[in-house]
Amino acid sequence: MSVREWQGITIPVAGEFALDGAHTRVGFVAKHMMVSKVRGNFGEFSGKIVIAENPAESAVDVTIQTASINTGVADRDTHLRSDDFLSADKFPEVTFRSTAVQDFSGDEFTLVGDLTVRDVTKQVALKAEFGGAATNPWGQEIFGFSAEAEIDREVFGLTWNQALEAGGFLVGKKIKIEIEGEAVRQA
Repeated sequence: MSVREWQGITIPVAGEFALDGAHTRVGFVAKHMMVSKVRGNFGEFSGKIVIAENPAESAVDVTIQTASINTGVADRDTHLRSDDFLSADKFPEVTFRSTAVQDFSGDEFTLVGDLTVRDVTKQVALKAEFGGAATNPWGQEIFGFSAEAEIDREVFGLTWNQALEAGGFLVGKKIKIEIEGEAVRQA
């Protein structure tokens, strides 16, 4: 394993890594009817992580296929792919491109970048954690990570909702993004 020490933690040497789709989950949580949470994920995505010589200059670029949304309920997934939400036919991809890595504290940091949903781009700060580096049983160098953020879906044009008789709305305005995964060295 090609690793180095940086600010008290062991990290991979500089290089390019790809998200490992079999060991990565790109998920989300939304409030439902003001009382419970609905969880879902996207099954199709790709991403590149470039670890720079100076880790603070590293970069992340991820593309998510909107049609791959899955909450475990077919009718809800169809509605989420519709023009009321993601408009998967018109906007087949959600993208995230990092612009800064900052606020290092041990294995935690903030990953700032541009999130684009339905052709609307907004800056998002993901609280991230480096999970460690290893060599898998097939000799590939990998590292683990997690990241999360909370966004306001309405700023991305995802404004559909339905008022409830008892007050409030069917779908919460805030969406929590949850990512857990591994990346595999490419170069």
